[in-house]
Amino acid sequence: MTQAKPTSGFSPNRRSMLIGGSALALAAFAGWPGKVSAATIDTDAFLELSKKLTNKPDLSPDLAEKMLKAFEAVGKSDGIAALADGSEDKEMGNAIVAAWYSGVSPDPESGEVITYTDALMWQAMSFTKPMGYCGGETGYWAEPPAG
Repeated sequence: MTQAKPTSGFSPNRRSMLIGGSALALAAFAGWPGKVSAATIDTDAFLELSKKLTNKPDLSPDLAEKMLKAFEAVGKSDGIAALADGSEDKEMGNAIVAAWYSGVSPDPESGEVITYTDALMWQAMSFTKPMGYCGGETGYWAEPPAG
């Protein structure tokens, strides 16, 4: 009669070691469930960052909210949060400034215009105005702009 061998509980074999190692590697690269890996930024912080980058203290909070949503839609919120925390990312800074000056969404696939008349380009180009805006009474364009 043969006696059953007592078991010690866990006896690793090659298969269990490979499965366990793969699970550990996957968890290390993918992050544990519930782990916050992405930086976040809110509208107020984005507005303050935008004011700093554009050197314009009177930017619209409503436009900042729309722009931040557009940047989040293209996966740029981590880069913006890092920039707000002090990292140097000229490309991201330029993208934010370009969005404020053009009024166009940062998504190259989107034709969305976040703002037209409030885009900063109109302040920079004081010699012109947004199309559809009246510059004054008839013949106002005949005189050179004041100062």
